Amino acid sequence: MSRILRGYLRLLDKYPVITMSCTTGTLMATGDALAQKLLEKNTTGFDYKRNARFLGFGLFFAGPTLRFWYVFLDRAVKGKTALATVKRVALDQTVMAPLFLVSFISGMGALRGDSTDVIKSNLKRDFAPVLLNNYKLWPGVQLVNFYLVPLQHRLLVVNVVALGWNTYLAWMNERKQLVQDS
Repeated sequence: MSRILRGYLRLLDKYPVITMSCTTGTLMATGDALAQKLLEKNTTGFDYKRNARFLGFGLFFAGPTLRFWYVFLDRAVKGKTALATVKRVALDQTVMAPLFLVSFISGMGALRGDSTDVIKSNLKRDFAPVLLNNYKLWPGVQLVNFYLVPLQHRLLVVNVVALGWNTYLAWMNERKQLVQDS
């Protein structure tokens, strides 16, 4: 296990954006797989297209976006004090959390082939409850993350916690589809 971690850290040091993007994509796809198998108990078989959407969203959007966001936060809010940490968390939760959720709900709808009206409807239905649940989990995680974890490892911490979060997002994002397909 320590060998795998050392290899990951070498890749992270040499290719930070690619490594973080691949990690994010993989964990988003894993979260979707868990949602399909554990929450939805999908009896019609595993939906590989859906899983590929999660992989692609994490690989091409979430991973790079969050990597650059964390670098920006570190530059915008200097210092390692408790006050600097609270400022980073406040920015993260008031700026990035809502933007990311809008991007996620809209992006997954677009990748699924939903019309603009369906995407707007999904945003109306899902944005507020998902954002409220976000606020139950992420401020505490980010307080610890921004205070104790070096910048280059923050996205990994988020990705590990996000395995459960991604399972929830997959279930929330796909639940309307499940009802329509029944």
